[in-house]
Amino acid sequence: MKQLNKGKTLIAGVLLSLTLSQTTAFAANYKVVKNDSLYKIGNLFGTSISTLKTKNKLQSDKIYSGQVLDVPAKLHTVQKGNTLYSIAKKYNVKLFSLRKANHKWDDLIIPGRKLIIPASKTSNTASSSSSTAKAAPAKAVISYTQDELDLLARLITAEATGEPYNAMVGIGAVVVNRVKSAEWPDTISSVINHVAGGYYQFTPVENGYINNPASSDAIKAAKEALNGSDPSKKAMFYYDDTCTNEWIKSKPVTAKIGSMIFVK
Repeated sequence: MKQLNKGKTLIAGVLLSLTLSQTTAFAANYKVVKNDSLYKIGNLFGTSISTLKTKNKLQSDKIYSGQVLDVPAKLHTVQKGNTLYSIAKKYNVKLFSLRKANHKWDDLIIPGRKLIIPASKTSNTASSSSSTAKAAPAKAVISYTQDELDLLARLITAEATGEPYNAMVGIGAVVVNRVKSAEWPDTISSVINHVAGGYYQFTPVENGYINNPASSDAIKAAKEALNGSDPSKKAMFYYDDTCTNEWIKSKPVTAKIGSMIFVK
């Protein structure tokens, strides 16, 4: 009888140990960086602001760089032969999201290192759609809100006023191409406002010109890009002919329209 009780105790202990280890596997620590917010972190890990606040005993929405937050995420131990791309594919997450979750902007990963796995593309899409009321009109190639249409049109206005109409559509297409790519954020707003390594991706966001009202031509061009028109020919970047940045000028050119040069 005593031996049986000991056996039961041993089994219960094993079950408890397994339960705890499984729970731990779904919890991770995320280090806050500049320009983070609870909203952005919640989107990254498929959870809500209120859940993050409760789990981390936060009294307000304010967070600071260097702060460590508990987030609901799996951990992946890097194996020999793993790449960031293969890990992202394994867990059905965007490569950009995997980089963001781990602040990993190069491709070097060492076996044994643990990586935080963000929310899957499916759950991110569902969360985003319900929280921001996104809609994709019949012809649109990506989902967007009315505010995002306005934001895209304001970017086009700031970047391409005075340029040929096709250059305006091309700028809109670059944003659409980034949203569709696994390498970049997955909404118009997050692509346009993206800051990587302390650098703004779009100058009008940094200098404030994006706050100027959109022109009627820019609104038309934005809608055309959202409906799939792409004079940039799948470009991911653009610059004008006064640019002196050798890094971007070294990229393969896909199209030249007016003074705008589109590259991959």
